Amino acid sequence: MTGPADAGGRGGAALPTGWRLHAFDTVGSTNDEAKSLARAGAPHGTLVTARIQESGRGRRGRSWSSPEGNLFLSAVLRPEAPAARAAQLSFAAAVALAECLGAFLPVGITIAAKWPNDVLLEGAKVAGILLEAESGDGQGGWVVLGVGVNCRHHPEDAPYPATSLAAHGAVSPVPGLVLRAFVDRLDHWIVRWTREGFEPVRRAWLGWAVGIGGPVTVRLDRETLEGRFADLDTDGALLLELPGGVRRRIHAGDVHFGTGVGGS
Repeated sequence: MTGPADAGGRGGAALPTGWRLHAFDTVGSTNDEAKSLARAGAPHGTLVTARIQESGRGRRGRSWSSPEGNLFLSAVLRPEAPAARAAQLSFAAAVALAECLGAFLPVGITIAAKWPNDVLLEGAKVAGILLEAESGDGQGGWVVLGVGVNCRHHPEDAPYPATSLAAHGAVSPVPGLVLRAFVDRLDHWIVRWTREGFEPVRRAWLGWAVGIGGPVTVRLDRETLEGRFADLDTDGALLLELPGGVRRRIHAGDVHFGTGVGGS
């Protein structure tokens, strides 16, 4: 790991009050670095970013392409909530990303949130979210929220369609600028979630969501289910309506929509 770089050299407006940035040139994984800081007592709002990740990962341990020019960011959060409720923060992050990315893109580019943890541009993945937590009782525990945004580059050989901000004509898709725009919106949504619960986040996420009401295939560890994406439940679970009208709650899985959007 290369030592911390000057956080002020990344450009952009100041971070919201209470957020502190640790900027590195190279790390194995920003999530791993943030987890180490969290275990050492780092406060809520501690951020870790790097120009290059050598072993970035997404959900279920999948490799995350990490070339210089993209944003790799992890945040230490201490929500004082049980792990099941803290998982709702991934939806807050998706809303924050969807809101902030529009400021970098030409008018008319379609931005969407894909359950459970992706943000899409024109149906292709531009950003992913990885939430990792420690402590089950909500007291003194933490959540590390990892976010990867394809600012200038995207993988050509991914098992799902992928894209970047630059590929859609983004203005100044500099990682530091995207970071600050995102953290500003994330701060807003964490405050709302803390004060008002999940419902405002849920409503906002549904406003960006792709696939609601349409056919969906959900791949679980031991089975594959097909049905209709009926709704987002009040705790963030996908409500899958199976043939016959029975609804099943899905908390984790890979989804493939009838629109052709690939799983992730």
